Amino acid sequence: MQPTVSPSRTASAIWGRVVKPGQGTLSPEAARAILMLDFDAEDRQRVDLLSTKAAEGSLSEEERAELEEYLRVNNELMILQSKARLSLQEFNRKAKR
Repeated sequence: MQPTVSPSRTASAIWGRVVKPGQGTLSPEAARAILMLDFDAEDRQRVDLLSTKAAEGSLSEEERAELEEYLRVNNELMILQSKARLSLQEFNRKAKR
């Protein structure tokens, strides 16, 4: 049995504390670059396949671990992109003054 981690101690929670997505402190250039980050087509296809197998109940333990890694990376990317969006909003708000 794999040990469980408290929600506040997961990689995504730790990333959230490091990145501080609620603080719009990135430059517009950095924010735009982060918003361009995305999975490539091969990775999306792999996630689709793994997700389908998970829904069917035919996912192996190795595939489950792989899918969890994709989900972890997606969560971390969402944290970064949240900060990027907020940074652009802050920049645009200040520019209108």
